[in-house]
Amino acid sequence: MKLTVVKIGGNVIDNPTLCSQFLSDFAQIAGPKILVHGGGKIATQIAEKLGIETVMVEGRRITDQSMLNVVTMVYGGLVNKNLVAQLQKFGTNAIGLTGADGGVILSKKRPVKEIDYGFVGDIERVDAGQIAGMIAQGLTPVFAPLTYDLDGNMLNTNADTQAQAVATAMSQEFEVNLVYCFEKKGVLSNPDDDDSVIPQLQPEAYAAYKASGAINKGMIPKLDNAFKALGEGVKQVTICHAKEVLAAVSEGNAGTKLTI
Repeated sequence: MKLTVVKIGGNVIDNPTLCSQFLSDFAQIAGPKILVHGGGKIATQIAEKLGIETVMVEGRRITDQSMLNVVTMVYGGLVNKNLVAQLQKFGTNAIGLTGADGGVILSKKRPVKEIDYGFVGDIERVDAGQIAGMIAQGLTPVFAPLTYDLDGNMLNTNADTQAQAVATAMSQEFEVNLVYCFEKKGVLSNPDDDDSVIPQLQPEAYAAYKASGAINKGMIPKLDNAFKALGEGVKQVTICHAKEVLAAVSEGNAGTKLTI
């Protein structure tokens, strides 16, 4: 049986019109599906109102106890439940989850090396059986970028990595199509030209684009996760604009397809 795992980034969540269109399209994807979402700017805005400073290192949020409280409330509550409510409007019976719910995604707190990221989780295990059980009941899991550890901590977790881990685990039971949706049309050969979409990308070409600097910054961890998923049993990975998720899944003619 086919399963579609879709990840949406924070920039989509931050744009109400784009997010609503995406959710309407996501609801039309045939067959079982899973949504993994990022956080967006809301956590930063609410933290500021509460007098909590946001500290970012290389694009990653340092999550001390105060920030952990904020991201748990915002990602696991406000953002997650609003997405679930909107999916109900579009006829998808969604269930909002963090990794702690049902113990579905266990992590360990990232060890301190040069940087102490605080309460940030590195995923150790995904309980595919639990998730498959929800799907069998006709539910569509919607995962916030939060997991947990065996010390009882919630942990802020990278949503790209979480989508890859969930897709890989589910590939034991399904033929999985993983789709990363964001605000660009795909992987670009020229970051300044939104139409320079690379239709297909193999590891060798990826290495060359990285070496030239054409692929850089946040796209690198996204692609590293995507190629890792393909190497660990995921059938297909696509990176596309949130507006094109239906075309990418149903017709396979949007964004960048990754192959190994």
